[in-house]
Amino acid sequence: MLGLRALLLRGARRARACPQVHASLATGPRQSDGTFYEIRTYDVKPSKMKEFVEMVNKHIHLRTAHSEMVGIWTAEFGGMNKAIHIWKFDNFAHRAEVRKAVANDKEWQGKFISPVLPFLNKQNNEIVYLVPWCEIGKPSKEGGVYEMVTFQMKPGGPALWGQAFRAAINAHLNTGYTKLIGVFHTEYGLLNRVHVLWWNENPDNRAAGRHYAHEDARVVAAVRESVRFLESQQNMLLIPMPCSPLK
Repeated sequence: MLGLRALLLRGARRARACPQVHASLATGPRQSDGTFYEIRTYDVKPSKMKEFVEMVNKHIHLRTAHSEMVGIWTAEFGGMNKAIHIWKFDNFAHRAEVRKAVANDKEWQGKFISPVLPFLNKQNNEIVYLVPWCEIGKPSKEGGVYEMVTFQMKPGGPALWGQAFRAAINAHLNTGYTKLIGVFHTEYGLLNRVHVLWWNENPDNRAAGRHYAHEDARVVAAVRESVRFLESQQNMLLIPMPCSPLK
């Protein structure tokens, strides 16, 4: 049986032999400031979807007076009668101040919140960070479509799957068929979840690009490595509302 000193020495040798995971390879909330994003998903009653969209386009300026909205979309494929919107906050104190101001905004509450609440079946929100190796992108032009791909990764966090995940994203990006808008990692909500937001000129261009990418050996190799850490994946094709900053 090995003595205590021998066990400690063996452990030290093994630690030195293990590769170090650097923060730059992670997809967790390792960033230089407290900026985060809130992704809100509303499930709207089918009979009220058209009216809901009209109300948002008419009154959302009352809400954006309080804080920055990144974008708002309706789901075309992958989910029916859903509205997805993303808000940016400087930190949690900022969000608390905004929520208080919104609650006390009688015009917003009276013209939008009170009339719209009966339209909704369900609301969900997630607090997410933009990964350190990604900035919010902009579409090449207005009038395209967005795709939100949600990956539920294995428990263990970015230290386990961050490097492989980033390589898979970059492999798709390097094909040039799509535009990356943002990669977000959950802080509150289901953990080990990553939302990737892409932009394409139209659904047919996206379909052709995906077909091309899946024949690219570099993409195939990167995806094969990443899916070892994947538990589930969901795709939604999103159409920006006229009032959305990202169109």
